Amino acid sequence: MIKKFTITIFTENKSGLLSRVVGIVTRRHINIESISASKSALADVHKITLVIEVVEDLVKKVVAQLDKQVDILKAFYYEDEDVVYQEIALFKVPTEAFFGGNVVEKLIRKYDARILSIEKEYIVIEKTGHESDTEALLEELRIVGIYEFVRSGRIAIVKQMEKLNTFLKTRNLN
Repeated sequence: MIKKFTITIFTENKSGLLSRVVGIVTRRHINIESISASKSALADVHKITLVIEVVEDLVKKVVAQLDKQVDILKAFYYEDEDVVYQEIALFKVPTEAFFGGNVVEKLIRKYDARILSIEKEYIVIEKTGHESDTEALLEELRIVGIYEFVRSGRIAIVKQMEKLNTFLKTRNLN
């Protein structure tokens, strides 16, 4: 059965590594739903987070292949219920959308969004949450007008520490 998986990859910070990670996934004709990369809590260790939709056997093969890469310290995969995750989205809406009623104001409250910037021609709204909430707000804002929309990739933290702690101990990082 096809499911959504979050793959977390702990790496050294080497140029070209992200490209190799993407290549490993796309060579198997797997679409990457989202991707993010940043420093991790560990000194000199970076974390790449991928979201893919595949069967579990295939995600196991991808993670095993990632683990074999020289600059990759360790890769793990998780189902949605195993991680706490969010994404951030920015919406640029015309300032006029706020005139003549409180529709946009109600949408901001309904989706727990916030206003980041008020300019003469547009207002920038930020929404942090799950993809479904972001998509729902986007659809409602399209009705009142929207100039621009951008969404980050998923960022995630694992609920159960067992796998991560084992990895940290093997690397003397814990």
